[in-house]
Amino acid sequence: ESRVVESGGDSVQAGGSLRLSCSASGFSIEDPTYMTWYRQAPGRECGLVAIIRHDGGADYADSVSGRFTISQDKAKNTVYLQMNSLKPEDTGVYYCAPEFMTRIRGRVCDWGQGTQVTVSS
Repeated sequence: ESRVVESGGDSVQAGGSLRLSCSASGFSIEDPTYMTWYRQAPGRECGLVAIIRHDGGADYADSVSGRFTISQDKAKNTVYLQMNSLKPEDTGVYYCAPEFMTRIRGRVCDWGQGTQVTVSS
């Protein structure tokens, strides 16, 4: 069974940093066309934060570009999201998913475990 487990969420002050981890099992992170991080803030829609393609190329939401970095460790079968210069508006539950899971199961915010990030001003 293919699974992902997110971790690393915490409560931090604005300007701080966190690194989220997405540990995959049952599949190799090299197999999907891409891996993604989404987030859902209270009362807001589930939104794409970052995407990393199997060739290592990455794209980011405008709101996090220049502050967040998505990366992958193929040996550990893990995808990371390094978050710097955090802002209160970055608060939310962060979810990770490979593209084939979202294609089959739909929006990850509806079925993923997620990890909570809270940024205080």
